[in-house]
Amino acid sequence: MLPTIPTESNSYEECKITSDWLKAHTDVRPVLAIVCGSGLGGLAKTIKDPVILKYQDIPNFPQSTVHGHAGQLVFGTLQGKQCVCMQGRFHLYEGYPVQKITLPIRVFKLMGVQTVILTNAAGGLNPGYRVGDVMVIRDHINMPGMAGNNPLAGLNDERFGVRFPCMSDAYDRKLREMAHEVGEELGFSDFLKEGVYVVLGGPSFETIAECRMLHSMGADAVGMSTGHEVIVARHCGMRCFALSLISNQSVMDYTSKEKANHEEVLETGKERAAQMEQLVSTIVARNDFEHSY
Repeated sequence: MLPTIPTESNSYEECKITSDWLKAHTDVRPVLAIVCGSGLGGLAKTIKDPVILKYQDIPNFPQSTVHGHAGQLVFGTLQGKQCVCMQGRFHLYEGYPVQKITLPIRVFKLMGVQTVILTNAAGGLNPGYRVGDVMVIRDHINMPGMAGNNPLAGLNDERFGVRFPCMSDAYDRKLREMAHEVGEELGFSDFLKEGVYVVLGGPSFETIAECRMLHSMGADAVGMSTGHEVIVARHCGMRCFALSLISNQSVMDYTSKEKANHEEVLETGKERAAQMEQLVSTIVARNDFEHSY
């Protein structure tokens, strides 16, 4: 049975109810939040002294409907840092309003989170990318937002942030530079890239014409998440760092017989997951998230 899709917004009062409920069910006060994409939820298994709370039990929380998303929050410590990990995120194509799919980010802000690390599985648009590459996101193109579907649309609540937040520094430069330093030390340089992520609404994969257009606009990878969450996180004053696992090569040639599919996305996640976990874990170990922003 599919969950009922709620339509209410993520008001301050609604987020506070959720934040207070979570605080009552765990002693962890996270300074770091990690959002796991399709097939990449294994990072939560490395969290020590985990407290697991199912989305279905959390007041006002959406429910994940996508295969490969566990649908739970995992609180605990990672490399000595108190954190919360989302095993499963929410998407426009699930029927949720964009304000609802970003509600967890605002809840995390009210719990004390200062930095958000996000991962996703994405299609490669850059012809130099290969399946299994990991792209550090330098910037994004928010196609739904350009069409007016922005998570900050509507009345602004100054308790979260300013009316017109700057997005030219959406992805933290220091964390991006550190990712490359760590990647080189771990021997990941051959598959660690950096580029621009474009977010679409989904759920259908892109047509060949759309892939060609997106690449010509400057996008290196395409997916259906992350951008909305980063906008809300930056609005709340949180640092952001994000990685895309290139899980399939977008089809750009009309003579190609290749077809994008979700099973390929999950399988690629399994193959590269351990290395992504090692990369994120090392970055976390080297940061003092309570005083770095």
